[in-house]
Amino acid sequence: MNYPQNAKEILEAIGGKENVSAAAHCATRLRLVLHDEGKVDQAKLDEMDLVKGTFSTGGQYQIILGSGIVNNVYKELSKLTGLGEMSTKDVSSAGSKKMNPLQRFVKMLSDIFVPIIPAIVAGGLLMGINNLLTAQDLFIDGISLVEANPGMVDLAALINTFANAAFVFLPILIGFSATQRFGGNPYLGATLGMLMVHPDLLNGWGYGAALTNGEIPYWNIFGYEIAKIGYQGTVLPVLVASFILAKIETNLRKITPSSLDNLLTPLLSIFITGLLTFTLVGPITRTAGNLLSDGLIWLYDSTGFIGATLFGLAYAPIVITGMHHSFIAVETLLLADIAKTGGSFIFPVAAMSNVAQGAATLAVLLITRDAKVKGVASAAGISALLGITEPAMFGVNLKLRYPFIGAIVGAAVASGFTALFHVKAVALGAAGLPGVISIKPGTITFYVIGMVISCAVAFIVTYILGKRAAKKQA
Repeated sequence: MNYPQNAKEILEAIGGKENVSAAAHCATRLRLVLHDEGKVDQAKLDEMDLVKGTFSTGGQYQIILGSGIVNNVYKELSKLTGLGEMSTKDVSSAGSKKMNPLQRFVKMLSDIFVPIIPAIVAGGLLMGINNLLTAQDLFIDGISLVEANPGMVDLAALINTFANAAFVFLPILIGFSATQRFGGNPYLGATLGMLMVHPDLLNGWGYGAALTNGEIPYWNIFGYEIAKIGYQGTVLPVLVASFILAKIETNLRKITPSSLDNLLTPLLSIFITGLLTFTLVGPITRTAGNLLSDGLIWLYDSTGFIGATLFGLAYAPIVITGMHHSFIAVETLLLADIAKTGGSFIFPVAAMSNVAQGAATLAVLLITRDAKVKGVASAAGISALLGITEPAMFGVNLKLRYPFIGAIVGAAVASGFTALFHVKAVALGAAGLPGVISIKPGTITFYVIGMVISCAVAFIVTYILGKRAAKKQA
């Protein structure tokens, strides 16, 4: 490939170097912040064999080139623009300036929760494995694998301990990530999280029973009582406390003499934030979190089939806007208190949507005669079935429109079906074919049937619409 020429053609198509504010690349995409996206010659980009697709999200204009190619094109593009090497974080920061307040809020949640997803996924999947071992009637009639093989009892207990760790100490993970995002010292954030799950406190999951029995422990300070309650598995309390911690710390550093900064700032930041957390922030946000959790459960239980169908229909359009990143925080909340919520109903809907996008793309593979589209559709379709939908959605389905319609119809029908049988996830993971292990035992069969329905409906609708579109063009 002639990478210098490729970079030059791409630069001309996006409006020249004067239109590029920032540029970086990830594994497969050029990630650009443009002064005016209206100057982009979309038709010219679509004609390039090198370009697999384009889309705009989060203030960034992204061009899908593929792994191994994107880094070479980026090097040449950097030379032409004179911007030099930039990280994706730099570009993300530049792109956020073009966002509206709601988009910035969603990005903030994404910045906080995306880094801790691996820990939550690991814990959740281990929980799924434990459920497979201990669920009755899943593999053997009337008993579980553990009951059939007593030697596996402690193995299941070991896995369960490993699985619970990320959720028991979730405030530490969120405290670190959130405080860093808000501009504070992440290690102070982690310390705040440790304080909120300290073993001297009443375990947060026992709060309801202790409140009912009148057994809440207190600190009595000069006649003022402060409840000694932990915040295991909570999300909102540590988010708000981390924000307060970061603001207190940054303001203290402005007024504290440099000679005392390392001594006084951490001390006062933790002490003041800790007091506020246990007296005001914690109790208020715990109640708010419970109301949010109860509201989501009520919404799911009340709307059922209809609500899930509409959610499935809307999920892919929400992905286009980037708003789906906010679901990570909601799913974390649902999974953190799984005994109450039963798991996440969002994950199955996301999985139905993803596999529908893949099936629609594979239908295009059979319909189209365009060699370039075939090349993109073959790889993108498989990728979407495995849970990565960007190449399929932006590289094929949205461009042709009819496969996108087929995909959202398939997702809607399948999401409604999974809601009828109360399919929920007990872990985050790849929302697609590999997501089976994340599903609550007892509903795995319905999850698999849902994926079959999603693929079949999306494929058939796309094929019919594609044939009609072909006849009109002829």
